[in-house]
Formats: sequence, structure tokens, C-alpha cells
Amino acid sequence: MKSIYMLLFVWPMLALQAQKWEKNYDYVDECICGLSKVSKNGMVGYANKEGVEIIKLIYNDGLTFNEGLVAVKKDKKWLYLDSTGNEVTQAIFDEAMSFENGMAVVTKDGLSGYINRSGKVVINFQFQNAGNFREGLAPASNLKGYWGYIDKQANWVIKPQYGYADNFSGEEARVIKDDKVFYINRENKVLHE
Repeated sequence: MKSIYMLLFVWPMLALQAQKWEKNYDYVDECICGLSKVSKNGMVGYANKEGVEIIKLIYNDGLTFNEGLVAVKKDKKWLYLDSTGNEVTQAIFDEAMSFENGMAVVTKDGLSGYINRSGKVVINFQFQNAGNFREGLAPASNLKGYWGYIDKQANWVIKPQYGYADNFSGEEARVIKDDKVFYINRENKVLHE
């Protein structure tokens, strides 16, 4: 019972302390991987739960941490940092997505590909657009703009034929073809509209 009273007393104090440092920024995001994305005067950095800036506000934009890494924009290019602020890649990407299942979609010279957590390109830049891997497949569009699904070796499991394709979730994915929205399974069979 004593611990409940202590919690009731300490919780508001912690909230006040958090609010105190958060007022130093224009924006404070949810704390993920022990760090919150913070911004002030248009610049982005990352602070820990106590408000200590671990990654200084020197970036033009940034995502939230996922799988221990974050994409940040430096001038006009994106790069990846670890949770201590060390660069995992150089600032060479036109666009960058968060890591998911050990890989991240990056765009360079107008084409999308995938890198691993070490920053190594594991699927070459060959897609007009691409999404993250979920349930072993990723939506990707070919150079003609048609979407299908690839595996982690960049093989087309479902050939490009859709106007848009979403990630798989629960063994089904939403796709659009001829302005019609419906759901398919991994064998490309229509499940329902």
C-alpha cells in the first residue's frame, strides 16, 4: 500500500520534470528506443527521457527511431544514425524510411532500393517506389509504375500489375487495380472487396 502512495506522489513530480525540459523545444515526439525526437527553430535532434540532447539539433528533418536506428536529413540528403549519434551511412539518400525487419527503403537518383542495419545496399536501386517488408514480402513498383510484391532477394513473388499495393497484414494485402480496391492473399487470389 505504501508503494501505491509513493507512486501517486512521485508520478506528478516526474511529469512536472518532463514538462519542464519539454518547454525548451517547439516539438517533442514520443520517446522510442530511449530517445525523443525534438525540434526547435526548424532543426531536429534527439533527447533522452531526462531532456539531455544525445543527438544535437543540427538536422533539417528526422524520423523516429526504429530498430535502434533513425533516418535524419542533413541539408538535402538523408543518412542513418545509431542511438549515440554515430553515422551508420553517409548523407547520400534522396528519401529514407524507418527500419523494419532489419531493412529500410532508401531512394537514390530517383530509384528505390533497400539497405541493411549496417548501411549496406542489399537490394539494388531498381524500383520506382517501394515499401517495407512485412510477412516476408514488400510492395514495390517497377519503372512503369505498376505495383507487385518482392521477396528479400528482390524476386517478384506477385508480378507488377496493380495501380497500388499495400503491405501484407494477417496474410492479406489491399491492392488497387482499374480504380477498384480489393484484397489479395500471397498467391495473388482475390479474397474480398
